[in-house]
Amino acid sequence: MTTVTLPTASPPPGRYAVAPGRSFAELTAYYGPLATLRRRITLTGASLTVPIPESESMSDSEGARPVFRFDLAGTMKASLVSEHVEPLADGRHLQLLADLDVRGVAFPVLLRLRVVRCAEGRLLVVGSTRLSYRLLRRATGFRLPWSRPATRLRLLLAAEFA
Repeated sequence: MTTVTLPTASPPPGRYAVAPGRSFAELTAYYGPLATLRRRITLTGASLTVPIPESESMSDSEGARPVFRFDLAGTMKASLVSEHVEPLADGRHLQLLADLDVRGVAFPVLLRLRVVRCAEGRLLVVGSTRLSYRLLRRATGFRLPWSRPATRLRLLLAAEFA
């Protein structure tokens, strides 16, 4: 019998940034089951800050949680910031309650990330979120071209933090 140790979903404490060319973001608009628009968005920056826990009991408190930040440009000039990161039961997935800041208006987003690789000093994550286009348009004023109808949007993110 062989024992396999899976890597943890949390890298060592510190500040990690995304290496140039090692990440992407994609926006897909759906109208019913049809994809009406699929566009790659420039990810101008992404960072992950993992605080140093002062004690074991401190690691679960609000002050000791990691902070993800994704800055997007192109079709949607926005930033996605999450200070509430919750590891799911299997240890390979993270759930982020984030704010999508479009034109100075914060829009709540639930982003699920899958940890593809977690090694010393490196973290590779892939995740997506679904947004209601109508609610996003009403809250932030974000609009797609009139020739691209949409009922919902999917934002796909992939980043390698080093």
